[in-house]
Amino acid sequence: MEGRQVAASPEPGSLPRARQGAEPQRLLTTLLGDYWFWRQEHIPSAALVRLLEEFGITATSARAALRRLASRGLLTSSRNGRTTAYGLPPRAYDVIVAHMRRLLTFGAATPRWDGKWTVVTFSVPEDQRATRRALRDGLRLLHFGMVFDAVWVSPHDKTDEAVELVRRLGVRGAAVFRAREVADDDLDPVPARAFDIAALRARYARFIDTHRPVAERLAMSSPCPAEALRLRTAIMTDWRVFPAIDPDLPAELLPAGWPRDEARRLCVRIYDSLGEPAEQRFREILAEFAPELAGLAAHHTFTQVSALESPATRRHTSFDETTDRDRLDLLAGGGLTG
Repeated sequence: MEGRQVAASPEPGSLPRARQGAEPQRLLTTLLGDYWFWRQEHIPSAALVRLLEEFGITATSARAALRRLASRGLLTSSRNGRTTAYGLPPRAYDVIVAHMRRLLTFGAATPRWDGKWTVVTFSVPEDQRATRRALRDGLRLLHFGMVFDAVWVSPHDKTDEAVELVRRLGVRGAAVFRAREVADDDLDPVPARAFDIAALRARYARFIDTHRPVAERLAMSSPCPAEALRLRTAIMTDWRVFPAIDPDLPAELLPAGWPRDEARRLCVRIYDSLGEPAEQRFREILAEFAPELAGLAAHHTFTQVSALESPATRRHTSFDETTDRDRLDLLAGGGLTG
């Protein structure tokens, strides 16, 4: 067993709790990620409100979503006379690229397992309940599962991430180590105790049941651009939940007939096939308010994004950054095919 005691950082910090935006916020970030990927230009707020109206979102709710996203630093605003416009913050570009690549490559392969677990154990005094809650929330974000109240595990080697978390929170009584489970027929296996596999399986099954009829209908006829935009956005909005809730367990820890592969194939089929007509509708709406920007909108596919190297996951040289920017410009212009 390999382990290390974790020393507290000299200045304990706090980890913000995970937030899941309201539906208009999720829709808007999905739309911008799908058709305004890596663009620096700002889009008039009226155009963004009109886009959300395509999905039954009222103008009041749409404007509130814009303000909330801006207050969270996920959008930046600008003014030209009486016109307010919003765009993606330049400082967030690398994060956005990494997020999109993670979203569209998630589930493409099942990870290999070396048979070891990353284990985090801790003891936090009762008068530091906020820190204890933040630690648990942070471990959930890292896809650790809770075996016991103060024993959390992951089948992936996440020692560095776990150590950084406990140091950031200033937790003194914590240990992070790698270990193997000792099998015993009288004990419940670790995966069953640490992860709600049944609930996750049911979530994938609902995804398949919801979107399979769409795929069957698309095989018979092509939708109009407005319907294509709604259908494509709906499936991506639903799919984007899975990288956050699925711990990506190795095949050895999953039951037979695990439905993620089927769900992903369905998502790829619908999302990629509807790209062109959905992009057309996005451009039509944008042209009503900013004709000069409409031609900049572009869709991408699972294959295209999977081909990109994520600039947020590796060390750069100036040449690397230029290369990535060039490739992303090609993607935005529709010139990157794989």
